[in-house]
Amino acid sequence: MELTESTAKQKLPACPVETTLTLISDKWKVLILRDLTNGTMRFGELKKSIGHVTQKVLTAQLRQMEASGLLTRKVYAEVPPRVEYTLTELGYSLKPVMDALWKWGENYQAQCR
Repeated sequence: MELTESTAKQKLPACPVETTLTLISDKWKVLILRDLTNGTMRFGELKKSIGHVTQKVLTAQLRQMEASGLLTRKVYAEVPPRVEYTLTELGYSLKPVMDALWKWGENYQAQCR
């Protein structure tokens, strides 16, 4: 797993679980990861898929994730502007974590019914 320069410069917690939570602990970041695991998406697609997130908050979350090396942002010089987001190899390496969260959630939902 390769760290980006910006991630390597961060002061990371000693605990690996805390490090992971530092990168993905926000509700929206987890949903962004969920959606981008299936492939590249445009900003509007992400906003629609996630739901009740504001444009300002989604933009901030995407920028933080880009700075952490979890995703890339590609801007196309078009009118209107087109921006696409894609998980990096580092971001995609969180797929097993997301799969485990999905499975745990399914099991919990089944127990609550």
